[in-house]
Amino acid sequence: MDHLDRLLAEAGPLLHRVDAVLSAGGAPAAHPVWHQLRRVRLLPADAVRTVAALRPGDLTDAPTGVRAAARTCATVADSLPGPADWSGPAADAYDESRRALAGHLSGSPDALEARLHATADLAESLLTWMRATRDQVAETLADVLVSTQAIALATDRTDSSSPTQQEAAANIATRTLQTIGDAYDQAADLLYRARPLRDPR
Repeated sequence: MDHLDRLLAEAGPLLHRVDAVLSAGGAPAAHPVWHQLRRVRLLPADAVRTVAALRPGDLTDAPTGVRAAARTCATVADSLPGPADWSGPAADAYDESRRALAGHLSGSPDALEARLHATADLAESLLTWMRATRDQVAETLADVLVSTQAIALATDRTDSSSPTQQEAAANIATRTLQTIGDAYDQAADLLYRARPLRDPR
């Protein structure tokens, strides 16, 4: 359990009040919350839940396993026996196939070994991103919980027609969604740079 897990129970009711005010009463027309809502396409409570669902611990061992597979490719490529004293058309055909298989496994940027190492690099980057994103959202929630906007929404019932509550909800939503939107932009950049893994030459 990390900082975000510990904060969720406390922040959940506030985020639901924010969602309720925004859904029923909206926000001032020029408020930056509209940009963040279009960007993330989720209300704050749902957006935070998507981050809370990121479980980097479930993937901790993945890069190590993928790198082990990459090393196996290199080992197999190096161990493929040549034709030795065998000669003739059949030997030539075998050696051509052996070289092709070895080249597929290792020895070039497009070989399976290199692609597996690149996949492990991506997995490590995504693990780092998951941990950082959870920490950043937790920090934002911790700040929001002690803000004057949270106090304005700390009532038994929300009043979506109240300008004070509308402004408070919009401000909390903006801070929360901006943090999440920035983090997801970083993830999109990671995946964009990993396109060669999906679309090899």
